[in-house]
Amino acid sequence: MQIWVDADACPSVIKEVLFRAAERRQITVTLVANQSVRVPPSPFIKSIRVESGFDVADNEIVKRVSKGELVITADIPLADEVIAKGALALNPRGELYTAENVKARLNMRDFMETLRASGIQSGGPAPLSQADRQAFANQLDRWLARLPK
Repeated sequence: MQIWVDADACPSVIKEVLFRAAERRQITVTLVANQSVRVPPSPFIKSIRVESGFDVADNEIVKRVSKGELVITADIPLADEVIAKGALALNPRGELYTAENVKARLNMRDFMETLRASGIQSGGPAPLSQADRQAFANQLDRWLARLPK
């Protein structure tokens, strides 16, 4: 059982939470990115560098993730794919994607993308707040609590 991180866009503060959790629970956290990612020296924290390109890191995560594992990503299409494989997906704001909600999130994402393509400015997401960080840490703790000791 391990945690996979879509590391290209994962905020540093979230990575720090994951690094602490890896050490505390002695669970493997693997960051996947198309650039070098600095990780602290630890037998529980790894990184995989993939080639640059559209969805290359996402595809690597989908290929490697197993049922019951956790993927940290804000990428809703990636969340949809890992959920289809029986994994769980958690975004850096603490929202747990599930089979019940990921399709609705994907539809909304596609709708917003269509609006942007037609020239309507929708703005980006708000900066990561302290409440977001706390929500993420809480969801992560819930997932970790379900693991065998």
